[in-house]
Amino acid sequence: MSDIGAADVGVIGLAVMGQNLALNIADHGFVTAVYNRTTSVTDTMLAEHPDGSLGAGYRGRGPGRLVGAESLEAFVASLKRPRVAVLLIKAGRPTDAVIDQLAPLLEKGDVIVDGGNAHWADTERRLEALEAKGIHFVGSGVSGGELGARFGPSLMPGGSREGWASLQPVWEAIAAKVDAKTGKPIPEGTAGAPADAPHAETCTAWIGPGASGHFVKMVHNGIEYADMQLIAEAYQMLRDGLGVSAPELAPVFASWNQGPLDSFLIEITADVLGQRDPVTGEPFVDVVLDAAGQKGTGAWTGIAALEAGVPAPSIAEAVFARSLSAIKEERVAAAEVLSGPTLATIDDQAAFVDDMRTALLCSKICAYAQGFALMGARSAEKGWELDFATIAQIWRGGCIIRARLLQEITLAYRADPKLANLMVASSFAQVLRDGQQAWRRVVARACERGTPVPAMASALAYFDGYRSARVSANLIQAQRDYFGAHTYERVDQPRGRHFHLDWPEDGRPQVEA
Repeated sequence: MSDIGAADVGVIGLAVMGQNLALNIADHGFVTAVYNRTTSVTDTMLAEHPDGSLGAGYRGRGPGRLVGAESLEAFVASLKRPRVAVLLIKAGRPTDAVIDQLAPLLEKGDVIVDGGNAHWADTERRLEALEAKGIHFVGSGVSGGELGARFGPSLMPGGSREGWASLQPVWEAIAAKVDAKTGKPIPEGTAGAPADAPHAETCTAWIGPGASGHFVKMVHNGIEYADMQLIAEAYQMLRDGLGVSAPELAPVFASWNQGPLDSFLIEITADVLGQRDPVTGEPFVDVVLDAAGQKGTGAWTGIAALEAGVPAPSIAEAVFARSLSAIKEERVAAAEVLSGPTLATIDDQAAFVDDMRTALLCSKICAYAQGFALMGARSAEKGWELDFATIAQIWRGGCIIRARLLQEITLAYRADPKLANLMVASSFAQVLRDGQQAWRRVVARACERGTPVPAMASALAYFDGYRSARVSANLIQAQRDYFGAHTYERVDQPRGRHFHLDWPEDGRPQVEA
């Protein structure tokens, strides 16, 4: 069933993502070996995509094709040396199981690429184990969903530099493309006709050593959680405050997508709000149960932020909001017992819509700032030396959070690679200064109306906390010294010197003579 040494690269795991990525690779002129534990899945894929049905190649490459394998042994035999095997397997133990079966069949210098949503700590462990065997390991984030996998994802490879050298021609060919000058995504290709354009930049680059690729992908997903929650909060505030239907809001989001909020998520929000349910004819969003699912990467980002001591409140609040949405029955019961304020339709509707657009933009900037700050802290700890301009650049196309904002982030980090926080970059600082009054009006109005906006409110608190030269933590540290002798620093002494006040047992303030 297999061709000995014919394949440029191989894909293991032919669920939706695996199949689409394999077809994308073959469309770009690579002979692609495919293997799935259930052989019938491989057989069906080969029957649906015979030789001659895939792309004619890409930038001088000849036509690609699929090579099927009935076993891992046959799969390995079909690969050219150094062998490059891409895994699209469920994260966790299933990935470990496949690696354990595959590694003994490989030779020194071969490459295993994990394209799943692996936890970055698992990637570090696998990298160390495989390096000891002389096998290169690349942990690569893959973003864009099934459509992105098929026609151009954002790819975030990290780990072995030697492994990346073998993978690079494939990843650079299949990744999404953006216009070099504007950063705007170049429209995806179609089956058999990959996207390309003069002066296009590809949405992949080597992220760094260790588990940096999967860590960056995890943070990408955390930002995605925050972005989606912020959009949902804006939708609810507009809908309740204006007293309008979902289809009436579709043009609002469509118009926002023509300005600074231009992004994939805003674009699809307009589409979703304008969609009718094919069963009832009602607005589609109204028949969708308000209980959001999650696969864990947002929670991983929140945990990583807590472990690193990096404030990422909007990302964490987005995760908690999904958790709160999941307890639907409790919320329904609570609605019968707990009452909120009396609601009234907002009169200054045009001004409110404009304020909401500004508040959403400011909140999004803060969410990105939190994500990049987290990556910066982990990079410093691990010595990854992450290039944030490059990370922002490869997020401009293919991935779920692709947005006009990322072009500005790219430019901000190109201007100052050591930027402490995105909020202090001149372009973003100006937006936050000019927009904060509208932002505050929206959050205040949400509070008055009893509409939950946890991500937007936490973003504003993050902004206010970061811009404050003095906050209330002096009282907290004094309390910690009182009950636990945790010491404190003084405003009149250099940082790093710690003191303790010998508090009397009766708690009365001590006054030195």
